[in-house]
Amino acid sequence: MLNKPLLALAAASLLPASLVPAAPAFARQAAVKAEPGMVSAADPRATAAGAEILRAGGSAADAAVAIMLALAVVEPGHSGMGGGGFLVFHDAAHNRTITIDGREAAPKAADPHWFYGPDGQPMTHAEAVPGGRSVGVPGALRLMALAHAKYGKLPWARLFDPAIRLATDGWAISPRFYNFIARPMPGLLNGWPIQYLYTADGTPKPVGTILKNPEQAALMKQIAAKGPEAFYSGAVAKSIVETVDGAPHNPSKMTEADIAAYRAKERPPVCGTYRGYRICGMGPPSGGGVAVLQILKQLERFDMAALGKDNPVAWHLFAESSRLAYADRDAYLGDPDHVQVPVAGLLAPDYIAGRSALISETGSMATIAAGKPAGAPPRVAVTPGPEHGTTDLVAVDRAGNVAEVTNTIESVFGSGLTTNGIFLNNQLTDFDIVPDRNGYLAANSVAGGKRPRSSMSPTIVYNPDGSVRIAIGAAGGSTIIAQVAKALMGVIDWHMSAQDAIGMGLIFSPGQTAVAEKATQAELMVPALQALGEKIVVAPLGLKANAIEMVGGHWVGAADPRSEGVSQSETGAPVVPRKAAAIDRPFD
Repeated sequence: MLNKPLLALAAASLLPASLVPAAPAFARQAAVKAEPGMVSAADPRATAAGAEILRAGGSAADAAVAIMLALAVVEPGHSGMGGGGFLVFHDAAHNRTITIDGREAAPKAADPHWFYGPDGQPMTHAEAVPGGRSVGVPGALRLMALAHAKYGKLPWARLFDPAIRLATDGWAISPRFYNFIARPMPGLLNGWPIQYLYTADGTPKPVGTILKNPEQAALMKQIAAKGPEAFYSGAVAKSIVETVDGAPHNPSKMTEADIAAYRAKERPPVCGTYRGYRICGMGPPSGGGVAVLQILKQLERFDMAALGKDNPVAWHLFAESSRLAYADRDAYLGDPDHVQVPVAGLLAPDYIAGRSALISETGSMATIAAGKPAGAPPRVAVTPGPEHGTTDLVAVDRAGNVAEVTNTIESVFGSGLTTNGIFLNNQLTDFDIVPDRNGYLAANSVAGGKRPRSSMSPTIVYNPDGSVRIAIGAAGGSTIIAQVAKALMGVIDWHMSAQDAIGMGLIFSPGQTAVAEKATQAELMVPALQALGEKIVVAPLGLKANAIEMVGGHWVGAADPRSEGVSQSETGAPVVPRKAAAIDRPFD
């Protein structure tokens, strides 16, 4: 039965759209010149690498590359040269936003039934992950090289120095990394990774153990000296092909030509407004930019500020809006080089208004389905499996350039395959394994050369005067979209700091049943949310976000208290986020 006093209070706290204030929640802030640079990343050693590059006179792009390379050493189960990612970049000199797509690509030989077994039946996600078939042509280094070519200041080789030192001299296993290697991974890792990560009796090497990776260091030295072609051709490319095609489980059909042909691509950003702020994110093949904007725009007619962060009705509205955005993402988002993606239709004001009208403050939708935006072909959603091997970082330089990057190898330790001391992704399992339903080919079906849809949502938000307000991104599979939207709602609607907004618990609702993040304020709201008709369970969520915001004329970094991440000014010491006791526990 619905809680009538609660619902009455909820209705009273909402304003008609015509009465919702259009003014931004924060005063306008002029652009800051020569403010010291700032970095934020999921590991303090990677953050230190970015700060080192900024102190050496590097740009935000330089620092981002150095952080990505350092994370490849100290977070080998999450990202690296064997994976890919997306970059959203604020070009201060030209006051514009650019985005770079470094998403992995399927081999030319891939077809819609790529993940079907000899029996003609589709594999489960768990069956498809291990081995060669799940590996896409890595895009991370091409992304780094393109970002450096456009916006770098230091020599390419200089950016590799911190990572090469870490791989050569060694790095200590942290408590969080230990949690990853202590989890069951039956059949995923074999050979070198077992020797690298485990003791002779098969137990994980303890916290504090120093790991050295001379193969990875040698590979980085080679790429530092010769550029990315040292990875995409020659002996390294040949070793990748031999590894994935010769895998004992799910062998691939990748060729050296597939690897040589790969290019990172500059894509148009996806931008929209929310309460006077301009929000720019990554367009397709990411579904993140569109979905984050949809969640927020569908909420714009509600007075979320008046409801407040502690009101269950606000979180019910967030859950309902999320469901609609995720349904559209699953149905329509894919690689725009291969399928028609109706970005304009999905963000059109009349379409957003119609979707928002489905949301009620007094109850939950009985069914969730994708809408019918203008320009969309008929499709049926087929939702891919989870991903957890992802990381995020932000860098700002003295000129005001901002780089926001989300980088991934998809699952923890990707496909489990390695070469030259690096882990290879399992990114192709982000495709829809079953390519069609009811006669329609899914937007995210497998095809040769195609890039799988992603939830990664690197985002930059601008004040009404055009200056950068905040850059933010997250890791954690399909929760990424909700994490970013939640944090922006906290910053814009509830005047929270980026640090507090990131640390706030999440109600995650990609479908009919929502998940309240265990041991956070979200769990405490479950009875009230159930009274509003929510189907909801309580569980831990694998959340990890980073941000840098402009506050009072100064850059302020933020890192998720659930992770080991820190932020650091180029001129200061690392800032370790306060860890609330209720959420100080291992996360994905």
